Amino acid sequence: MAAASTPNPSTCNKLFVAAIDFGTTYSGYAFSAKSEWTKVQTNIWPSSNQMSSKTPTALLLKPDESFHSFGYDAEKAYAELAEEGEDEYKEFYYFHRFKMLLHNCKNLHRNICIDDMTRKRMEAHKVFTHSIKFLVNSLFERLKSAVPDITLDDIHFVVTVPAIWDDPSKQFMREAATAAGINANQLSIALEPEAASIYCQHIPTEVAMDGNSSFLRTAKQGTKYMIVDLGGGTADITVHLRSGEGVLDEVRPASGGPWGGKSVDDKFEGFLEEIFGKDLVEDLQHNYMEDYLDLFREFESKKRNIATVKTGKVHMKVPLALQTLAKKKIKKSLVEILKDSPYAESVHFANMKLHMSVDVFKDLFKYTIDGIVKHLKEVFKEKNVQDVETILMVGGFSECELVQKAIKNNFKDKKVIIPEDPGLAVLKGAVYYGHVPKTIGRRVARYTYGIQSWPEFDPSKHPEAKKVQIGTKFRCRDVFFKYVTKGELLTPGYQRSQIFQALKPDEACLECAIYVSDEENPVFVDDPSCRRLGTLRVPLPRVSAGCSLEIEETMIFGDTELEVQARDIYTNQQCEVSFDLLSNNVVQNGNG
Repeated sequence: MAAASTPNPSTCNKLFVAAIDFGTTYSGYAFSAKSEWTKVQTNIWPSSNQMSSKTPTALLLKPDESFHSFGYDAEKAYAELAEEGEDEYKEFYYFHRFKMLLHNCKNLHRNICIDDMTRKRMEAHKVFTHSIKFLVNSLFERLKSAVPDITLDDIHFVVTVPAIWDDPSKQFMREAATAAGINANQLSIALEPEAASIYCQHIPTEVAMDGNSSFLRTAKQGTKYMIVDLGGGTADITVHLRSGEGVLDEVRPASGGPWGGKSVDDKFEGFLEEIFGKDLVEDLQHNYMEDYLDLFREFESKKRNIATVKTGKVHMKVPLALQTLAKKKIKKSLVEILKDSPYAESVHFANMKLHMSVDVFKDLFKYTIDGIVKHLKEVFKEKNVQDVETILMVGGFSECELVQKAIKNNFKDKKVIIPEDPGLAVLKGAVYYGHVPKTIGRRVARYTYGIQSWPEFDPSKHPEAKKVQIGTKFRCRDVFFKYVTKGELLTPGYQRSQIFQALKPDEACLECAIYVSDEENPVFVDDPSCRRLGTLRVPLPRVSAGCSLEIEETMIFGDTELEVQARDIYTNQQCEVSFDLLSNNVVQNGNG
């Protein structure tokens, strides 16, 4: 499953493919030319003490909401503003680790807002757009320095998203990317674990935790394997089948949860609040920003190296502001506060440092690791996954040895493989995906998809409460008309169509609600398992009085995004369709 001797040539019609991996904690871009598509290049971001292929997902905006900086530059600039001791920095907007909004929000809409570090509100769309635009501009400048005549039209862009994201989240990211300057027809959305899996088709070497490095080079047709993508925000788990040379089929829908590196940071913040109180920690964050950032940078450093610490203590430098606030708010020294805390025997303060037992520090990882392991155990119970023998771990958080050991210890019968550059697997794989999107042969439907329909009322199968009169006919409202069943294997571009008669052809626009369900055979769109996904709007041509109007509605499945089309049966012309997943508008009329 590794590098094919003669890899499939790029099918992209642009000179370059560029991928943007917009992560929860870190972001970056990579690209390759159509002529040498497997030679992927990444950017190098300079930080204070190292060079990195990714930069923090941190955005700093000026008081007028215009762009100031991104990444390491934003972190440094904001810390310097806070260090100056004036309140001027509070007029700036500083956002970091905000991508999880699209995972956590249960009612995502276009105008949703997000808080910055000092609780100032701004439209999330603007925050995402500024961030992506910076990455696009940085990428373009890099390419232009090598190819002076290049234009944005010469580049096909791929933006990565977690596979567990729903359709509205993908549309939100697409709209932010187009607002950032990427033409809609030059943009693809790649699912992160899929990109990582594609990357592993082409890398020449890999490192297995058990010393056996043969899997990626020798996996045969019919081999199943699991991809565990551990990022900064989420853990994405999917299973692929190598169905042919360079072709992968999805075995089960991607699943996962908020078990990335950020969840460990959240536990550390909760640990601080347990000792010092939530008010004090918030005071540190809002009024001593530089010290707050330094404290979490210190934690990040210790977090990365914790696996090498076997016994003794973990020593963390404590900012002076924390001591000052403790005396001011709690009227005690840090030594006294810790003695009165639940950690009196395991955490101490001396010489400007917090000295934590290794067990207490590692316990901050417990929720995250337990969540990953528990979910994997549930997945391996499924019949079509029980024969999977190999776990492929990718993502920046996969490099955490505590996570690696937990997975290895809990799944001793599995071979656990860490590919070369696991933190860049998604980014580089997304470039490959842009060149050879047909690498993914089939995907599994995550939901049952359908629309609201209004068939003629049938008393033998329709409840009386659903009976409505429209014109001279009685119809049943809220019937779920199914297009695709959850778990169905779908080839990219797979179409399902149905002809409907507009119930009110005198109106200018037909609005049709599209629904999804976690059940295979929902009956009505208001069943507990159903939820409205979005609205399909079709402009209606004018027809003579008394004439019927029939519209063929087509859903296109199997790709990373759902597409829809509509056709006027009478004229055989395609209708201009608006497919909105981010609006709160209520559908007023339906189809028959």
